Amino acid sequence: MKDRTLEPRLGDMLSDMLIAMTDRGPDSAGIAIYRPSPEGKTKLTLQSASPETDFADLRGELLEAGIAASVTVRSTHAVLETDATAEKVRAFLATHRPAVRVTGTGRSIELYKETGLPKDVVERFGVRGMGGTHGVGHTRMATESAVTTLGAHPFSTGADQCLVHNGSLSNHSNLRRTLAHEGINLESQNDSEVAAAYLTAEMARGKDLGEALNSALDDLDGFFTFVVGTQSGFGVVRDPIACKPAVMAETDQYVAFGSEYRALVNLPGIENARVWEPEPATVYFWDHEKAA
Repeated sequence: MKDRTLEPRLGDMLSDMLIAMTDRGPDSAGIAIYRPSPEGKTKLTLQSASPETDFADLRGELLEAGIAASVTVRSTHAVLETDATAEKVRAFLATHRPAVRVTGTGRSIELYKETGLPKDVVERFGVRGMGGTHGVGHTRMATESAVTTLGAHPFSTGADQCLVHNGSLSNHSNLRRTLAHEGINLESQNDSEVAAAYLTAEMARGKDLGEALNSALDDLDGFFTFVVGTQSGFGVVRDPIACKPAVMAETDQYVAFGSEYRALVNLPGIENARVWEPEPATVYFWDHEKAA
């Protein structure tokens, strides 16, 4: 969002975009919403196959372990906000809630994803009522791995970072082995999680997102369009052939991306937007802080 008066409508607008693309991705859907926590707070999104058990009295048990936190349950997910570090919370979960997965961590990101139609996933988590500075959504047709919550997009492997991917990587197995050698172990068999972890590793070496995405053009084989969310905005890159569809739209109020134009048609003022197809092998990035 470039116009902050639209921030309360972010979830509603993203929901419409996702639902419009249902026939491209009827197996699962996910959404990362960015809305900053108070200074010094850490936010973790948790996912459980047994939320009635895993989230029952979670706040109380955390407090007993010396971790003061708020816990907001949304269906199979819960958002935990705390002054403690993400590492301390992860250590608690490994001991006391080993079946719980952490889908995202950071200061701003909340990451919800589940199997099912986009309209059902949106309703399940109350996405339409969510506001924020920016967001990334994805609907999936499972072609590279099973229809599971774990295999759904977005994937987050770094603080306030997430990735969605349209395409297929041919060298993801080699990259997975390289990342494992560096101590980065992935949870799913999805090649998109490998791409997310690759970018996280590149940024850990001191590169910014733009530099990491440019490195991906050299190191990742296959065909792909990536949309990557960060705490301050989102980036887009397509492979040098650019065989997967992609369209951008920008107005004075927002910047939007869709794999097809129909995802954008319900956005406010779209009839006056500058609409274009991102160039191959070109990195685009928008920063909401600079836009403000």
